Amino acid sequence: MRPLLEARLVNDVFGDPGLFVNFVDERRALLLDLGDITSLMPRDLMRLSHVFVTHAHMDHFSGFDHLLRVLLGRKPCIVLYGGPGFVAQVEHKLLSYTWNVVHRYAIQLVIEAVEIELDGQMRRARFSSRHAFAREAESSIGRTDDIVHDEATFRVRARFVDHGMPCLAYLVEEKARLGVIKERLVESGLTTGAWLRDLKHAVLTGAADDAPILVQWRDRSGDHAVTRTVGELSRLILEIVPGRRIGYVTDLRYTSENVEALAHLMQGVDQLFIESVFLDVDKTHGLRKNHLTAAQAGQIARSVGAYAVTPFHFSPRYRGRAAELATEVQDAWGGSGL
Repeated sequence: MRPLLEARLVNDVFGDPGLFVNFVDERRALLLDLGDITSLMPRDLMRLSHVFVTHAHMDHFSGFDHLLRVLLGRKPCIVLYGGPGFVAQVEHKLLSYTWNVVHRYAIQLVIEAVEIELDGQMRRARFSSRHAFAREAESSIGRTDDIVHDEATFRVRARFVDHGMPCLAYLVEEKARLGVIKERLVESGLTTGAWLRDLKHAVLTGAADDAPILVQWRDRSGDHAVTRTVGELSRLILEIVPGRRIGYVTDLRYTSENVEALAHLMQGVDQLFIESVFLDVDKTHGLRKNHLTAAQAGQIARSVGAYAVTPFHFSPRYRGRAAELATEVQDAWGGSGL
């Protein structure tokens, strides 16, 4: 069964951190971190609905201007998430420009900035091109556990880790995936159509078993329509499997508190993208810089039971030695999730 989400690093392992998460069957994507994003095509950036920023160091947030330039006048909305002070940081970015003509653009751009506080509270502010991107419509957002964003097919979880400052680690989590058992579909006399999408959406959003689904299809005999229930159809033709979980961890020191936070967030994660900045021989330097060594990254991957690990954010001091860092991660991880 094809996954809902596919993830890839924005840059090579020595470039700015960033993860592009693409929806396989939709013209949509998520972005984790907003540093140098010039490698992404404008069509990729136009797919973005949400951006999740770990913290506002330049290599994680300097791409805001490039994203804004691509979206302005072309896309109606983008939602950005970040940590303490994030609303003000977005506001200050916008205040650095003169917006005397942007209100005339045919397509209004609304930027929603969501700030995640250390106590778990969240608040949202709105910035519209119609009003020169002045801050408006502030509101609080309810939150359950570590979930910061929730939709019918996926959710995003986050926890703070220590980087000498609060930094967010994220988990993008598919909800249960639904596949069609083709043999049963054929045996039932039905054919594929838009009704299948309606059925999947109904199941994923918790519709009652007796909720009706209008099944319409066309074959050699002509057009057909019949009403069935969600429960009947799902039992007949759907296969339900757990969704994939994608973890993104960058910019943190190796401490028991950080390891514990990550264990709570992403135990059994399917694919873990994790910073591996220094070789373990340089771990004293890594501690001073508040970053992980490759061995420490591998140990974290092992402790959370990751099924696959992708290291990134290598220090430029190791250019030409990327294989050493990757090997150190793999040796410390040991494929514990397999």
